[in-house]
Amino acid sequence: MYSQLGGTFPAPLFLFLAGISFALVTEKLWKKNLQPTQIARTTIRRGAEIFAFGLLFRLQEYLIAWGWAPLSDLLRVDILNTIGLSMILMGVLCWFVLSVTRGAPARLPLVIASAGTAALISLLTPPLWTTWRPDWLPWPLESYINGVHNLGTPQAWIFPIFPWAAFAFAGLATGFILQSEWARKHETPIFLLAGATGLVFVSAARWLDAQPRQLYAVYDYWHTSPNFFLIRLGMLLAILTASYAWCRWVIGKWTIGNWGPARWSFSPLIQLGQASLLVYWVHIELVYGRFSILHKHVQSIRTASLGLLAIFLSMLLLAFLRTRLKGHGNEMLARFRSPARAN
Repeated sequence: MYSQLGGTFPAPLFLFLAGISFALVTEKLWKKNLQPTQIARTTIRRGAEIFAFGLLFRLQEYLIAWGWAPLSDLLRVDILNTIGLSMILMGVLCWFVLSVTRGAPARLPLVIASAGTAALISLLTPPLWTTWRPDWLPWPLESYINGVHNLGTPQAWIFPIFPWAAFAFAGLATGFILQSEWARKHETPIFLLAGATGLVFVSAARWLDAQPRQLYAVYDYWHTSPNFFLIRLGMLLAILTASYAWCRWVIGKWTIGNWGPARWSFSPLIQLGQASLLVYWVHIELVYGRFSILHKHVQSIRTASLGLLAIFLSMLLLAFLRTRLKGHGNEMLARFRSPARAN
């Protein structure tokens, strides 16, 4: 059970963090007194850029696997596609709420609308994968609804809007809560409350799953169940609390040579987050693609764990170099050229 939970966890984590980041950007633009249409234009454009990156990534994967990858792989719905579409949908939702509540406090409506959308997506997922399938759509479009691809039935390895976008909207609601005036004044209690809420969600999801009667005609816990969404959301909130504790009470206190007010610190979480798109782009090939560092389906727990450690350290180094060298391209080129000119 726990290996299945962990194996399906990176995608919810990406989407949840995308939602929180989206809330941060929206809040910043909102406090600049920009109009809802201006905010929507900025955020939706960024979502479209991420969606375009997703299409470009599929093209890259197809070219790398030239000769054995089917042409339909170009239209596969990957996580970047879903993050981009989720950002576009979140931009539309924020535009609508801010337009309706113009001149009135909008934070609570934004939180309610975001959390409600997350719940609605989760609740609609089981029928949209089974009894309410929009099979009248061309498969490239239906695949964005339920991950059918070109195989006739929804596939668990595709990342359609239902249920995956629900994690982005849950992150959006969380982000707006964390930026409220009350949360800023009670930072530690609000993060501890988030972790406690996560544990409640996990317990509630397990209890609901154990009930003899289920709401849906076709119940698939591991792929479409709202209970599975709830347990993963609970784990995300617990990780959010643990990340806060790490940054607040570990690296926030550590200095070179002693403990005290932080003067210099290094956080792998922050470092990876600053180059998350590049890390995702590169690690996919090293883990799943033609350049995989380990042979698939033949690894022991020990070798798989060593592979995980190697990927983590290499991606951390990549992120470190990316952030340190960003903006210094001309300077580096000048260093390479100067010896040549001297000769």
